Amino acid sequence: MSVKVVEREVLSPLGEIENKKVDLNQFPDDFETVALVDNTKPGADVVLDTLKDSFGNRKFIDVKKAAGAPATPEQLKNAANSDLAILALGDCGSCTSWVVLDAIRLEELGTPTISICSDNFIHFARELASSHGLSDLRMLEVEHPIAGLSRDEIEDKTLKIIPALQYLLQIP
Repeated sequence: MSVKVVEREVLSPLGEIENKKVDLNQFPDDFETVALVDNTKPGADVVLDTLKDSFGNRKFIDVKKAAGAPATPEQLKNAANSDLAILALGDCGSCTSWVVLDAIRLEELGTPTISICSDNFIHFARELASSHGLSDLRMLEVEHPIAGLSRDEIEDKTLKIIPALQYLLQIP
């Protein structure tokens, strides 16, 4: 049996960026409003609802967007009308890309962010953020998978990241 090997050019999903550097926004000492950016992936709503309980008495802005596409200018504007934004859920290639890229766009608008990605996609998410000039973009990793699980199973996985969230936000 003979095999013909053909070399092909493969495109990097990270893209090529011109030495761009984005500054990470600091969290306010105290905050009243949190934007919850739900990319409508299965389980993203449960992750965000579970995290919501750890914020105490805060106001929430709910922003829903398509998973495999960028947030619209209107969705970004709504999320930017908060003291900070939590974006979920990056648990596949395109949805992870847009969680990270939308977080970067919010950081550029002056809104500090935390992105929630599954542990299977966190390395890609960090590489993507770095390639776009924000290597220190804040991310929390939830155990993969989320899709296909019951609400209770997703809540259990999300509860494990709450201490890290509270540490980032300095919530006692």
